[in-house]
Amino acid sequence: MTTTNASHKSKRLHIPSSALIFVVAIIFLASTLRTPLTGVGPVISSIRDGLGISNVLAGFLTTIPLLAFGVVSPIAPRISRRFGIEKTLFYSIILLTVGIILRSLGTTSMLIFGTFLIGVAISFGNVLVPSFFKIKYPLRIGLLTGIYTVSMNISAAIAVGVSNPIATNTTWGWQGALAVSVILTLITLVTWTPLLRGEKVDLSTISSDTVDKPEIKIWKKPLAWAIAISMGFQSLLFYCSISWLPEILISQGYSADKAGWLTSVMQMSQIPMTFLIPIIAEKLRSQRPLVYMFTILYIIGFAGLMLGLTDFTAVWMICIGLAGGASFGVIMMLFTLRTQTAYEAAQISGFAQSIGYLLAAAGPVLFGFLHDATGSWNSPNVLFIIAAVILFFTAFISAKDRYL
Repeated sequence: MTTTNASHKSKRLHIPSSALIFVVAIIFLASTLRTPLTGVGPVISSIRDGLGISNVLAGFLTTIPLLAFGVVSPIAPRISRRFGIEKTLFYSIILLTVGIILRSLGTTSMLIFGTFLIGVAISFGNVLVPSFFKIKYPLRIGLLTGIYTVSMNISAAIAVGVSNPIATNTTWGWQGALAVSVILTLITLVTWTPLLRGEKVDLSTISSDTVDKPEIKIWKKPLAWAIAISMGFQSLLFYCSISWLPEILISQGYSADKAGWLTSVMQMSQIPMTFLIPIIAEKLRSQRPLVYMFTILYIIGFAGLMLGLTDFTAVWMICIGLAGGASFGVIMMLFTLRTQTAYEAAQISGFAQSIGYLLAAAGPVLFGFLHDATGSWNSPNVLFIIAAVILFFTAFISAKDRYL
């Protein structure tokens, strides 16, 4: 009896320990999924001047990862079925590390190639993490999604804030500013190693609960398309903001450092929303009230920015940040709330992120092109509001309580 009690006690101690290891690994993984991208915006002018490239090509640096997301996202669930989610994500972090190093070598060709590898690597985390939560801790999806998105946004905000100071105040230049995120990938590899030794998660076995019914043809579902378009316009708003808001603020009279930190304020403003919204969304039958809320915040923020009311720039950035955090949190939860199994969650995640990121990929280049063509930021600022309105309609459709 004593032995049995000791055994039970050991099991009780083991569960919280494994959960803690899982959460720490997820926090560091999340930190690697945005910092290699958000650190580019504040130093984009330094990259442009250093390499002698145009605004269109500079905008393309943000578009390359989005194109990679679009191409790789649909195949990520199938690759994870072959190798398991833990190993697939571990290998993707190694690829991400390689991409960051190559991108920082200081040549145009390596900048483009390294950026592409970064996009390929991040695709796996984007697609697989929601289904990973649904499998490992199905009763804690909202909490885990909140922790994941908060970690992503804190690290992204820090990257935005420190990128320009590293580029301008150190001998490392913009290459060092782009390379610094490799520190996070190396830490992530260490924290992820214990998960490789534990019980493996394999989507091929998880999908067995659907063996008695045919696999859902995602592309034939109107709801899937609504979620995908919502993902696209939410991503377009995020990546265009990160890429060009520093330049817009500089054109309104701010220094490069101040513009970078104001963009960081926007990023930091996402944090409370990215934690709270997934938890709230999980408890609501319909997420439409949240859609109303983030749309209003988007329009207030972008309208204030467009009108050039610089006395309240911090307010506009906070509104945009709150809206971005809320919209991202809602859409991330739709992958699990609108599906009944983990494999379906991986399917819709891959489909929505493929279509969504291909749609979003046009954003940064289009913004750069419009600026070059018109010589001002007025037209790009109007596009922010148009994108927010389209996002409202597609997210409103997606937020209704139903399954694929």
